[in-house]
Amino acid sequence: MKTNTLIRSFLFAPGNHARKVEKAFALDADAVILDLEDSVPAKEKILSRKQVIDALSKPHKAHGYIRINGCDTEFFENDIQEVVGPWLDGIVLPKAETSEMVEQVSFQISEAEKKSGLKLNSIELLPIIETAKGVENANEIAAGSDRICRLAFGGGDYTLDLNYIWNRDEEVLSYARSKIGHACRIANIEPPIDTVVLEIKDNDRFIASAERGRTFGFSGKLCIHPDQISLCNKIFSPDSDEIAYAQKVILAFEKSESDGSASIEIDGNFVDYAIVKKAQRIIDLQEILERRSREK
Repeated sequence: MKTNTLIRSFLFAPGNHARKVEKAFALDADAVILDLEDSVPAKEKILSRKQVIDALSKPHKAHGYIRINGCDTEFFENDIQEVVGPWLDGIVLPKAETSEMVEQVSFQISEAEKKSGLKLNSIELLPIIETAKGVENANEIAAGSDRICRLAFGGGDYTLDLNYIWNRDEEVLSYARSKIGHACRIANIEPPIDTVVLEIKDNDRFIASAERGRTFGFSGKLCIHPDQISLCNKIFSPDSDEIAYAQKVILAFEKSESDGSASIEIDGNFVDYAIVKKAQRIIDLQEILERRSREK
């Protein structure tokens, strides 16, 4: 299923709260994750399935995902069987830890796709890596199903699992971010999606976390508050200075290459093919965003 769909911001909304769900789809998040797991009380989980389907069946501009309950819960199989349909873009798997878990979920989705008359692998599977075991098995998880386009990272449960202290510098997340980024690259899927920030009133902390995630090669972030969306979209989009420099690099290198040289200096920086390829990624990303803006 591997795609090149650009998704910078994933906004969580509790599946049992109709007003919050409606508001989530009215915002500028690239994708909305309607939650059946942590934010929904056990007594409301079954009823919430119909509510999330109703919400996704209405016109909406954002990609629509549902986070199901974990494989070790009584709700898992019926979550999948009941929510899969033409209204759904993807299923989010919490606390993904093994390739066997991914295979189990992917099989259940395939059965639900058949039942719904959907083409095989129509539904994306987005595993969230949230434990030490998941981090260590990230390579196998990323390659565990053709319906996986990217991985996501959940810092809250990860730091709980390891009894880490999650400070503003986020140094304790560095190993996991590196492992997850490597896993996505090795599996030849899209770059991963970074963790939430729990301090919903601290925009500076969100910005610092998002910038750190981008430094580690992440292409977007999980959001839990509407105020985080615009910050997220801005940070994971190239700014005017990046675009201008990328254009300068590409044009200068093309001229130099035509003159017989494949390494030059620009503004005191060494530039070779690797730098040019990174510059081209920035231009490609900007073109995708401009095309998306015109289509709205």
